[in-house]
Amino acid sequence: MSGAPTAIVAIGGNALAPGGEPSTIYDQFRHTRESLAPIVDLVLGGWNVCIVHGNGPQVGDELVRNELARRDASPLPLGVLVAETAGWIGYMIQQSLDNALRRAGHPRDVVTVITQVHVDRDDPALAVPTKFIGHALTPERARQVEAEGYAVRADGRGRLRRVVGSPRPLAVHEAGAVRRLLDAGTIVIACGGGGAPIYDDPSLGWEGVDAVVDKDLAAAVLARDLGAELLLILTDVDAVYADWGTPRQRALRRLTAEEAARMDGAGAFGEGSMAPKVRAAVDFVRRTGGRAIITALDRGRDAVRGDAGTTIIPEQS
Repeated sequence: MSGAPTAIVAIGGNALAPGGEPSTIYDQFRHTRESLAPIVDLVLGGWNVCIVHGNGPQVGDELVRNELARRDASPLPLGVLVAETAGWIGYMIQQSLDNALRRAGHPRDVVTVITQVHVDRDDPALAVPTKFIGHALTPERARQVEAEGYAVRADGRGRLRRVVGSPRPLAVHEAGAVRRLLDAGTIVIACGGGGAPIYDDPSLGWEGVDAVVDKDLAAAVLARDLGAELLLILTDVDAVYADWGTPRQRALRRLTAEEAARMDGAGAFGEGSMAPKVRAAVDFVRRTGGRAIITALDRGRDAVRGDAGTTIIPEQS
């Protein structure tokens, strides 16, 4: 709706397919429905809402399907798999949110936009895999994956997982279309899986890149370009922690962008896990003067009300 404040809500792919349990499509639909309370609250509160979601477990599953079927069907490159998962995850969110809003007596149009994100073809991150995708691998499976040419590392919880190149997002190709939809009162699902990365080739025009863009950084870029007032990052921990994984760990309830950036520079947050979320929040806050919140999926409703999570605010606040 034109003139209404805009919120960008970023949902992790792990929130829709948590580790340690079966990840059937029926489970993911259930988790999707469970993720909607803070989004419904924002819509009922008069916000324009754009949802960005991750796809780590889902695109990891697609890579496995590629490997198993490669003798019968030509494998798809990673950038195409990002667009594919953005379509069916967007379908889950779109259908579930449409139903939730109808039950709340507040129906709104909900659409999914398959989104392309501009990156630099020479971004050094393309040569240094750091982005975790997919579920945890057994040691045996990890050795097989490495033998097939993929990189594997232990994540912040010690789980062996695939890692791929993750270039920095520069701009969202469809930002103008998203803005027009939001102004018309439509709830938009965009930048699924961080968006399909593309670069501008001097001869061919826009071309895809075999990589994954961090969905939180993409959400921050989209929020910046849309002039959003709120960036809500929903993940699998209730807040940003200092001294994570030690007996001294403690939740950080409120940080200025300067404090968060200083802690990140000192290596306080896990690379490939919490650090990109903090960087996305800091970038958004500094560029827009809005506020960013990082919290767990099931605390999203409380976080919007200021009762949970980590809120990052401008220095002058």
